[in-house]
Amino acid sequence: MNDSTWVLDGGRLIDPANGIDRIARLVLHEGKVHSIDTPDGDLPPDAGRLDVSGKIVAPGLVDLATELREPGSEEDETIQTGSNAALAGGYTTVLCCSSTKPLMDSAASVQLVRQIAQRVDGVRVLPIACLSKGRQAEQMAELGILAAAGAAGFSDTPRPMPNDALLKRALDYCRMFDLPIFDRPEVPELADGGVMHDGQIGLILGLKGLPTEAEDLAVARDVRLAEATKGRLHVGPVSTMGSIDMIGRVKSRGIRISASVCPHNLFGSDELLRSYDSRYKVHPPMRSPSHVEALRNAVAEGVIDAIESGHMPRAQEKKANDLDLAPFGASALETTLAAIATDLVETKILNWSRAIECLSTAPARIAGVEGGTLSVGANADVTVIDPSNAWSVEAKEFRSRCHSSPMTGRTLSARVTHTLVGGRLKFELHPTAAGAAS
Repeated sequence: MNDSTWVLDGGRLIDPANGIDRIARLVLHEGKVHSIDTPDGDLPPDAGRLDVSGKIVAPGLVDLATELREPGSEEDETIQTGSNAALAGGYTTVLCCSSTKPLMDSAASVQLVRQIAQRVDGVRVLPIACLSKGRQAEQMAELGILAAAGAAGFSDTPRPMPNDALLKRALDYCRMFDLPIFDRPEVPELADGGVMHDGQIGLILGLKGLPTEAEDLAVARDVRLAEATKGRLHVGPVSTMGSIDMIGRVKSRGIRISASVCPHNLFGSDELLRSYDSRYKVHPPMRSPSHVEALRNAVAEGVIDAIESGHMPRAQEKKANDLDLAPFGASALETTLAAIATDLVETKILNWSRAIECLSTAPARIAGVEGGTLSVGANADVTVIDPSNAWSVEAKEFRSRCHSSPMTGRTLSARVTHTLVGGRLKFELHPTAAGAAS
């Protein structure tokens, strides 16, 4: 059997890029999508077969912001463990944040991450290089050299970009490469020292708040600079009603901007912080229920383009600290698709096609990378989903090194059963884990 030639039979093929949503046979050959509905007599020789009846066959998921932490913080995550987690979550491509040591602000550091990822041979890892030298927001990094080294875009994430002039120059400059800039919108002076959403519950708990204005003002700056420069700017993740309002208004004027949200901002409110449990200390913070509802509607209406995992792994000894001292972060790659299925698809806010568009097609388009489609000739990056496989989240069983997750203890209503990258089967759910809540 050829390990990159597969016939996936009987599944519900959903490809938002081509408007496909029907039962179909998908054939993968030599790392590419070969055909749809090929008769038995015309199948490639030595093809492996997967019976995916009752399951969804979708283009592989693409994550816009994954922290892999290697090199430099391997106690939190490595490219190997992060890749294993991504495959289990249905991801075939991840854009890797620049939060490494050394930082990805040189060609050598970008190339190092790419080389480690190639040795791991898991998901496709595309580095997002630093926007500023040393992520100090003082001097623009050598973006042309970084692009030549293989950077897929630029960002100082998880730090925001407070330097307006630098961001404007970078947006202008990046037009010649047609590469995106990613900004995590936050005004540092307003957010400094914040632990959770700035609201009544934070006041009761005596915890310093992260005010919505810190995000809203940064988004207002971002969208105005995107309009002025016509550069490719992605804002996210966002978490406030004010952000949604501004993004929707500028999109209606045809301004080139995109936005994303994390799953934890679509299911949980700041009420969960009453437990003082650091697994709920995530960024952006869990906001009040009115923000959650507005974000859900914004995804359904297309104001928010994509859903990113928000995977910010931190070692357990760090998350075990007191809530005000513990770092922001959580493991999310293995639960994102299932959480969206539970909180948005099962509740009829999204259909499966829109969910897959937000998790695969739109992120690939925003990043300008291959993926997000099952078009003939496209990379054979495929995710198979069992939409009725309920499972209980036990973070200690994650493939990620980080076992802190706001989803722990929840029962989620769907699960990835197979992930193929370049036509090669990289993940298959163990039979004992399939078909029942564990």
